[in-house]
Amino acid sequence: MTQHPTAEERRPANDGPKAAARNRAALIAAAREVYAEHGLDAPLSGIARRAGVGQGVLYRHFPDRAALADAVLEENVREVEQAAAAAGATLAGVLGVLTWHLTESAAFIGLLHADRTGGRTEDRIHGVHAHASALSERVARSLRGHLTDGHRLGGADDLMLAVAMVSGAVTGPTRAERERRALAAWRLLGVEVGAVRPFAG
Repeated sequence: MTQHPTAEERRPANDGPKAAARNRAALIAAAREVYAEHGLDAPLSGIARRAGVGQGVLYRHFPDRAALADAVLEENVREVEQAAAAAGATLAGVLGVLTWHLTESAAFIGLLHADRTGGRTEDRIHGVHAHASALSERVARSLRGHLTDGHRLGGADDLMLAVAMVSGAVTGPTRAERERRALAAWRLLGVEVGAVRPFAG
């Protein structure tokens, strides 16, 4: 499987305004990694260090923890949407991209599939519950567009229920273990999943 550089290996130089987009991307990548390792309460200073920027740079892009969490969720969902819209896209391929994001962003799984009637205390604390619900619906639309007639997940709520069930299986200390468990869950559901990898464009 293709190895992707870690945020530390992508350390951007802080060379002024031209570095803004690069710094923002590095911070999102670092947040995804740090939150997956340590949860949503991981210190923001650690994320800045992982991205190779100062904490002031982090706060210029993301004024608080909720803004950073929103940005990571948005990036994950945007890549799933891009995979779904790509020429020749299949449900298996899109599920592969979604599964990669689930294994990389394990700390966000509960947010994406939060109870829309109120959410968990953690969701309210971090102020991302409403945004997460909207993003979850975007994921559902992307996947539904590739369901064939008679697909086993064609029922009204079956598709996202299956995603939520797989999400619950995505546990483990390493990304490889999380991927193994996710693929095992999809197999138990009888659903074909393509290569587990980020969307390459």
